[in-house]
Amino acid sequence: MDTPTSRAERRRRSEERILAAARTVFAERGFERATIRAIASMAGVDPALVMQYFGSKQELFDQAVRIPAIPPLDGALDELVEELLARIGMKIGPIPQASLAMMRSMLTHPEAAAGVRARLDEQVEQLGRAISAQDPELRAALMISTMLGVTIAHQLLDLTALREVSPARIAAIARPALMALTHPDASLDNTNSGAKRDANAGAASEASTGAPVRTPGATDHWDGHGEHPTDL
Repeated sequence: MDTPTSRAERRRRSEERILAAARTVFAERGFERATIRAIASMAGVDPALVMQYFGSKQELFDQAVRIPAIPPLDGALDELVEELLARIGMKIGPIPQASLAMMRSMLTHPEAAAGVRARLDEQVEQLGRAISAQDPELRAALMISTMLGVTIAHQLLDLTALREVSPARIAAIARPALMALTHPDASLDNTNSGAKRDANAGAASEASTGAPVRTPGATDHWDGHGEHPTDL
């Protein structure tokens, strides 16, 4: 006669097989295309047992793709950049099936997208606190988005140029770009100054000649008669 312990152990093993199968199927197909029948078949159990243990595909997905917390981004700014670059090895190397399942599902499944967005928002906030330049959260978001792009390009798209390259090489090339995002942008200041000079020069010319000065991209008002200003 089965003891309560042996029944509990059999259930635990069945749940582990189902969760392992679910990670594989979700990683290969994403949430929308994955089916309970395919997961049950891979786990070697009846589909009804999957529903009995987990209740729904969403609940199964939630349990299958639980990802360990990522260490917080904390420290001096240069150290944070190096920490991001150090994670490239994880992003282009073998990654857990749960992470791959989440990535493949986030593009089509709102709940998966919300989970990824929450993690990325947290990283952006952490990184933004260390940036003293203007628009710190925007800069942090661009940095995190760059790292996410590397992961997607390699893991989901299998981008040819990333197939054989080493993490160290990617880090070496990406480092100046990430560092540039953390510091005040001199070129942005020059652009703003140039726009102000153009505006001031236009105002001075109009005052001296009485004729309006057309700025690049500007369109005069057209009353519907004669040639349109853009045709001149």
